[in-house]
Amino acid sequence: MKITTVLFDLDGTLTDSGPGIMNSVKYALEKVGEPTPDVDELRKFIGPPLKGQFMEHCGIDEEIAAEMVTLYREYFTVTGIFENSVYDGVEEMLKTLKQAGIKIAMATSKPEKFAKIIADHFGLAQYFDVIGGACMDETRTEKQDVIRYVLEQCEEKELDKIVMVGDRSYDILGGHAEGLKVIGVLYGYGDLKELSEAGADALATTPQEVAELVLETE
Repeated sequence: MKITTVLFDLDGTLTDSGPGIMNSVKYALEKVGEPTPDVDELRKFIGPPLKGQFMEHCGIDEEIAAEMVTLYREYFTVTGIFENSVYDGVEEMLKTLKQAGIKIAMATSKPEKFAKIIADHFGLAQYFDVIGGACMDETRTEKQDVIRYVLEQCEEKELDKIVMVGDRSYDILGGHAEGLKVIGVLYGYGDLKELSEAGADALATTPQEVAELVLETE
């Protein structure tokens, strides 16, 4: 079956957003007197919804975690959002897919407002037919909910003609829950073990391989 539409995760799939996210997390933790965690612990914040990560890391309830997200955004909105870079080969991948007539959408757990700013800042917005993300008020943060929201905006309604691309287990599980096949990328923040155990339908080591996998799918 020929693929007509691709949904991309943002953090760890299109851009290396780790520095900005980790610095924003450190800022929030320092603001409330929490010690700065090591890099491995900070990396856990890249990708999944922030509130849940703060709850787990700090052992706090949802209300206090929401306050932590507000502190995180104090730094992220001004500085952290731009402590970010596009992975090598990503723009070429998007250009290749666009030229092949593929519809391209973004489905990210990052607030949609920030996702659009990032896409504009790095000149990627021109390739996207839909940019969808989480709500600032935390009412839409889980990956499955974001994917469903984006699918509702896509012209293509046959799920076997749509594929999701992401770097974390949340992308795989969220895509599968909505009936999509999912390509896991190994150049982001998830490793082979995580993506394989989540059940990725295919794996790519570079953005070029993602484009090849999408275009060769029949």
